[in-house]
Amino acid sequence: MALRRAAVQHDDSSLVASEPVDVQSLQKLYEDNVRAIYRFIYSKVGNREEAEDLTSQVFMKAVRSMDSARDVQSIQGWLFQVARTTVADHWREYYRIRADSLDDLLADGWEAPAEQARQLPDEPDARAHRILGRLPSRYREVLTYRFLLNYSIKETAERMQLTEANVKVLQFRALKKAAEEELSDE
Repeated sequence: MALRRAAVQHDDSSLVASEPVDVQSLQKLYEDNVRAIYRFIYSKVGNREEAEDLTSQVFMKAVRSMDSARDVQSIQGWLFQVARTTVADHWREYYRIRADSLDDLLADGWEAPAEQARQLPDEPDARAHRILGRLPSRYREVLTYRFLLNYSIKETAERMQLTEANVKVLQFRALKKAAEEELSDE
């Protein structure tokens, strides 16, 4: 396979290759590897559209920095390395949390210190309390510990004198019943 290195310059108007590119070799490289690269990326992201976008990014990177001195197996290994890096960059960007202010952290799911979180808010959500009031006492108790007081499963189990597994089951049933109450409330 005779591939030539394509050094691409970024210009606001267009992309310009500084060396001629063997289009047939690039097309063959693409056709031979696109399915495998796509399947690999799809297995990592689980979303068809994202996998397609990331696959195209891999081949764009490949066109920009192809090394003609490599053999076919080396190029395939290099493509998978580019794919791994591209997926890692994708997840890094996806899970990036901006920390410009405390409000941003709280909005992104950051949890406050334990003592502060265990205090009930000054003005409780009337809708939540209305739904909690309709639940059996054990369901109300487990949901209060877990979500209003922000206790862990272990702490909730200790308070309720149950096993952690029982707390999980009770919480699941309580949330299911609360959702049913919510639907009947609307």
